Amino acid sequence: MIHTETSMNALRQAGDELADATVATLFERGEVGKFNTLMRYVSTVGAPLPEGLPDVAREYLHATSAPPAWVDWVEMEKARLFFVDNNVHISTALSFASMPACYVVPHVAKLLSATHGLKYPSKRMAETGQFTVYLMQPDAFEAGSRFIPAAQKVRLLHASIRHHLRRENRWDTEMLGVPICQEDMIGGQMFFSLLVLDSLHRLGIHMSTEGADAYYYAWRVVGAMLGVDQDAVPQSLDEARQFLDLYMIRHMGPSEEGAHLTRQLIDLYEEVVPGTLFDPIVSALIRYLVGDTCADWLEVPSTRWDTVVKAVPRLLGVLETIEDRSPFGAWALDRLGHLTTIFELSTLTRGRVMHYAIPEHLKKDYGISSMPPRTHRWTPPAATVSR
Repeated sequence: MIHTETSMNALRQAGDELADATVATLFERGEVGKFNTLMRYVSTVGAPLPEGLPDVAREYLHATSAPPAWVDWVEMEKARLFFVDNNVHISTALSFASMPACYVVPHVAKLLSATHGLKYPSKRMAETGQFTVYLMQPDAFEAGSRFIPAAQKVRLLHASIRHHLRRENRWDTEMLGVPICQEDMIGGQMFFSLLVLDSLHRLGIHMSTEGADAYYYAWRVVGAMLGVDQDAVPQSLDEARQFLDLYMIRHMGPSEEGAHLTRQLIDLYEEVVPGTLFDPIVSALIRYLVGDTCADWLEVPSTRWDTVVKAVPRLLGVLETIEDRSPFGAWALDRLGHLTTIFELSTLTRGRVMHYAIPEHLKKDYGISSMPPRTHRWTPPAATVSR
């Protein structure tokens, strides 16, 4: 599907009917607190729902308890192996490209600033990282896994933010559309899929076309489970490029909220990096991955590391050569990537499982086998001309 300004405008007026109706009913009946308390016990697929769970929530959980019927499980396994092969690089792209990309869309940055959780960026980063790790487990959709309950809760979290903003007249729907609308949800899906692949390419990571396609496919499945209208979602990476280019041209720009959230993100990762000598590499990596224009809008400082970071692709190329030529080297690097991802996640979560709850209030000060060999290397779809 090729999108136009007209089709994008229509997506701005659409939310998520099922989740929105569920949240509205919970608030009308005063059952949000009870729901949040009981949902802490719903964390794995196949676990019995607790007694006393509101009927509307029980119906929602049953309706959303399975992945879409159209899922290609062979493709999902390819995506999982792609993630295993590139987990540390994907974590880097999510942290230093996908998150800042969200902040470069002013209305999204304002919306993210509306929740208490975003006052603590480690919480959002931990939730994002944990969600991705859940998705890429071999048993992600089987009994005992945590992915589907996490997706169900995130979907309700989005609906609750829409509920608050509209009920409290804190959102100009006529100008900005529905909060967390379909256009923004698809845009977010592009940030966590195509933009991650773009970032891996920029870092010099060798990816097969098959692996890149599978990774994008997995995020289409995620989008479907988060209430994104798949009839409107780009089916291929070429269509995804067209959508993302048009979306960014329509919305990207500087904002006070975007700069503030980016500063919080930089501070967070400077705390994770041991010592202070390498702190500037955080800003340098963000600037390298999002580009100077977006980095300037987000007030990412320039540092002496800006030039050094450009050597990263060459270093990663050496490591990939070792990986490709030595089975032991491949095992060691994959293991190192896994441990690095787990260390980062455990640091952000402090060893806890993150719970996704429906916020009862918003901030008062809100202002508005193995992967195939790396032959036929994947290259990003070309930029498109806006229509």
